[in-house]
Amino acid sequence: MPEDALLVGSVEKAFRVLHAVREGPGAMSLGEIAAASGLDKSAAQRFSHTLWRLGYLEKDARTRRFSLGRQALETAFHYLRTTPLVEVAMPVVAELRRSCGERVSMSLWEGASLIYVIRQQSRREYFWSSLVGRRVPLVSTAGGRAILATLPPEEAEALVRRAIPAALTPRTLTDPAAILEQVRRARAQGYALAVEEVSAGEVTLGAAITRADGRPVAALHIAGSLGEWKPEAFAASFAPLLVEAAQGLSRASQPGRWSSDGEANKSPEE
Repeated sequence: MPEDALLVGSVEKAFRVLHAVREGPGAMSLGEIAAASGLDKSAAQRFSHTLWRLGYLEKDARTRRFSLGRQALETAFHYLRTTPLVEVAMPVVAELRRSCGERVSMSLWEGASLIYVIRQQSRREYFWSSLVGRRVPLVSTAGGRAILATLPPEEAEALVRRAIPAALTPRTLTDPAAILEQVRRARAQGYALAVEEVSAGEVTLGAAITRADGRPVAALHIAGSLGEWKPEAFAASFAPLLVEAAQGLSRASQPGRWSSDGEANKSPEE
């Protein structure tokens, strides 16, 4: 039976509402939810009300606008606590943060994106850099390019050419050839370096974490300020520590322990 035949339409529509509110700029009216989800206003009202009663949405009693509910946050907590790699990596990330004094993060690979699941802060931070759950383009990040560098070259190239995002800063690379050159460099070095490609004023190192079969599942990142570091000096100071930590987590992998052949580790064509 085709997998699409197993989809439950009402569940899919409920998640369209939840995703619309998740991606919105703030609390949303029913009309805004309907427009963003592609549902008519009556369906948007039914699904929003159900999600509100279940705690996945909250409703302002005065404005009657909807925002994400605390059940969404609790679901994220249970995802993190039941993901073995997150538990294994937490002390490694904390020790790396103590050793380098800069922000250290871990992200999981999903298709054309990375999703941050651990953030250990440095002395200077901005709001989004302190939050887990942020999704960033695979090809624009040092960690993403380190992941691409562990893939077969033809698979990495196909993924890069399909997944070019909009520029996040004036220095975000959007030319596939330029990105693939950075991937080749990461393959040779064992780590990747990105300068101001996701956040202005930031230099970032990334190294891939792999399963026992060599397939990448995640990345470690160290981020610093260009006001304090030249990119070459940043890499010279911290790349060996980063690579050692990523390799240690990779060696700790047991077949089937961290991940299966599920969607989180597949590229978009799989």
